[in-house]
Amino acid sequence: MGSAALTEAVKSIRDWSKSEGRVAPLPNMAELFGSLVFNDKVQQARLPKPAYRALRATITRGVPLELSTADAVASALKDWAVEHGATHYTHWFQPMTGITAEKHDSFLAPSSDGRAVAEFSGKELVKGEPDASSFPSGGMRSTFEARGYTAWDPTNPPWLHVNGNNVTLVIPTAFVSWTGEALDKKTPLLRSIEALSTQAVRVLQLFGSTAERVTTTCGPEQEYFLIDQNFFYARPDLINAGRTLFGAKPPKGQEMEDQYFGSIPERVLAFMAEAETELYKVGVPIKTRHNEVAPSQYEVAPIFEQANVAVDHQMMTMEFLKRIAPKYGLVCLLHEKPFAGVNGSGKHNNWSMADEFGNNLLNPGDNPHDNMQFLVFCVAVLRAVDRCQGLLRASIASAGNDHRLGANEAPPAILSIFLGDQLTDILEQIEAGAAKSTRQGGHLDVGVSALPRLPRDAGDRNRTSPFAFTGNKFEFRAVSSGQNIAWPNTVLNVAVADALESIADELEKAVKGGQDVLKAVAKLLTKLVREHKRIVFNGNGYSKEWEKEAGKRGLLNLKNTVDALPQLVTTEAIKLLERHKVMSGRELHARYEVYLEAYNKTLNIEGQLMVLMANRYILPAALEYQRQIAASVSAVKAAGATSVQGKKLLGTYAKLVDQFRTQTDALTTLLEHAGSSAEKHAAHMRDKVVPAMEKLRLTGDQLELLTPHEVWPMPTYREMLFVK
Repeated sequence: MGSAALTEAVKSIRDWSKSEGRVAPLPNMAELFGSLVFNDKVQQARLPKPAYRALRATITRGVPLELSTADAVASALKDWAVEHGATHYTHWFQPMTGITAEKHDSFLAPSSDGRAVAEFSGKELVKGEPDASSFPSGGMRSTFEARGYTAWDPTNPPWLHVNGNNVTLVIPTAFVSWTGEALDKKTPLLRSIEALSTQAVRVLQLFGSTAERVTTTCGPEQEYFLIDQNFFYARPDLINAGRTLFGAKPPKGQEMEDQYFGSIPERVLAFMAEAETELYKVGVPIKTRHNEVAPSQYEVAPIFEQANVAVDHQMMTMEFLKRIAPKYGLVCLLHEKPFAGVNGSGKHNNWSMADEFGNNLLNPGDNPHDNMQFLVFCVAVLRAVDRCQGLLRASIASAGNDHRLGANEAPPAILSIFLGDQLTDILEQIEAGAAKSTRQGGHLDVGVSALPRLPRDAGDRNRTSPFAFTGNKFEFRAVSSGQNIAWPNTVLNVAVADALESIADELEKAVKGGQDVLKAVAKLLTKLVREHKRIVFNGNGYSKEWEKEAGKRGLLNLKNTVDALPQLVTTEAIKLLERHKVMSGRELHARYEVYLEAYNKTLNIEGQLMVLMANRYILPAALEYQRQIAASVSAVKAAGATSVQGKKLLGTYAKLVDQFRTQTDALTTLLEHAGSSAEKHAAHMRDKVVPAMEKLRLTGDQLELLTPHEVWPMPTYREMLFVK
């Protein structure tokens, strides 16, 4: 099977290379961008002026939408969609499965004269009612309580999904239960943005700003793998688990670092070009593409957007990557760790705040030590991460991410903040009493007269940090590649909102007491830096010394999902999210149950898959090769000679086969565990099943290295990672 898949993969590459016009020239990007989006330009052209103004007020200031406005929007939206060939519409939402969901309804309605007409009302635009009882709810609903509502999110404009002969109007929505409880990822995110805006505006007003609204902005980088689909379909583990459960390390991995930023393979570049084109059409502002560190690993990154729009666009990006890859004979893998021994994939969540005038509140300016407003918002983030480190760690916890965090390829599981030399120096000045200067970077002397003088940043970057300041934003680097970024952004928003609330409370009290606001700010900054400086770490996050130092500082080291998830339902976490009206205790407990169940199910699926692959793929192949060795030894003996090395190989191989069978049986038994609670079952999975899977894999990989290629039943790493 492995040889057959390799043959087919090579054939598909040759056929693709010979095809005519395989890379069509791209159209004008400026004209193409947003051409399938009911964006502001289209709204302004098609809506009555009163309806347009009312809709803009809803989008920019959160003014409630009247039904008359919704009717006007629905009518214009329907006409626009039908003109583009749409026959159906869908309320597109993000349940707690972590992916997106949709139910399509036709625009057509029968008329009294036996014809059909296209209809779409404001009520249909604003609210949908999917039969959604099978979505995970964490105990908030029984199966017989099926009613759930989708509510239009007007802050992200509808768009058209064109797929072959079908065009569907996609309406981004939130998803809530009959009681109004959040059943999705978007609703808490929108609430958290409102909470942060409320507190950030209070702080801005102290500095004389007239801003009435603050949004969080986000630019998520997406890492992913591409492999030939012939290999994918020959690997049961990739099909059902998204990652390889067996696979020996190839002679060459990523040691030479020759993949990183290298020339993009022709077939891959053609795929990227089409994916970008389709994403441009629906308004996703893709900016960057490049080879990543691991073989067959790549990255795509967008320009910053308002966070809730960025979340929707990020989900669309993942969907488009997976949908378009097969056109080029490829499969896109979004799992955090598809291949052992090489880097896994993350999703760097670049996060900042901006007021309604477009001012980035985390832009330090040329002299950050004098920029008191920036320093307040920066220190607020320090306070937020320090006080909510457990909650933030839990927000990125999953069985898949457990393979990345703490390895020498991704940030450690310990939350800390990298600020760089410049900001760290300023904070040290603040702690000492007052910041009086800003360290400047100067210019680089590269020793070549023909090259321009390059300005040097005042500090280097640190890729071992899980949460790093990178010029005018913070980069939450511990988010995993397959994750919906709505939840970590929700937690980050509410943590910062809480920090800003405490800052606003103290400053408002000081000002009412007659203190000068800047003197009050300076005094408060000194206090906050002293309280939360433990969260700042600019060194090597991979080192054992940092793990010890972090322990001395009192920082949490939650190494796996089972350790991290309880942070969601601590008394402090529940009080925090309830106080800012982001989530109730019941909603938080529901998410805890959903994520714990997902962890248990993921490991159970992987364990069952390993048993299946062991019994139906690897053992039959191993026994066949063992028979061939034995036959060879017998033939040599029958000829009157002695095969010393043959006997030795047979003994070694037979021992591995027996060990593999024993370990398979042991894993089968462990998977039969039924814990008295989800927590105990998760602990069993972590402490018993995961180690058993690791042992079985190790033995299976040893067998792979000893078994001839034509006998081994699956594509190997050497093929999957390097045949492009």
